[in-house]
Amino acid sequence: MQDQIKKDILDVFLRLIQILKSKEEGDIVEIRELSNQVVHNASVFQDEDSVSVAILIYSLSKIIERKQKEIDYERLLGMLNSCILSLKNNDDERYRKYIKSIFGFIRTIDEKLKLYIHEVINQAQIKKGCKLCEHGISVARSAEVLGISQWELMHYLGKTTVIDRYIGPVNAASRLKIARSLFS
Repeated sequence: MQDQIKKDILDVFLRLIQILKSKEEGDIVEIRELSNQVVHNASVFQDEDSVSVAILIYSLSKIIERKQKEIDYERLLGMLNSCILSLKNNDDERYRKYIKSIFGFIRTIDEKLKLYIHEVINQAQIKKGCKLCEHGISVARSAEVLGISQWELMHYLGKTTVIDRYIGPVNAASRLKIARSLFS
């Protein structure tokens, strides 16, 4: 994992922990904003770690919205701290293992949630794909990074106003400038 991505994910997790510890009403909105922040990284670097964190955080916001009182916050905070420790120790494989365990934790919160958590995660992926497209990433690449079909993403994009805000193609000089900034 690239150092910049790692740093950004660490910052997001530290902020998420602060939000979860406060347990205030506006937490869900703040958590969704964090998810959008990570999507920006995913649009620039097009990496799976940023995308999985964005989906994870968005899914957490949905679960907290529905089942706030039934969540074992101490366990969740412990898993997030384990992710942070793994990232700080440059142990990417262990970090990814903890991310999977948090997704598992979300699935086990409630029997009823088990029935539709897949749908929540799928919808989160589609919404984050839409955000990637807003940042200028193609539908094909967004779908590939997120592990969803182009059809699902295009279906969702067709229901939004994203296309209406589309100004025009990015010229080659701008793309080249961005590419050079990534590799310098």
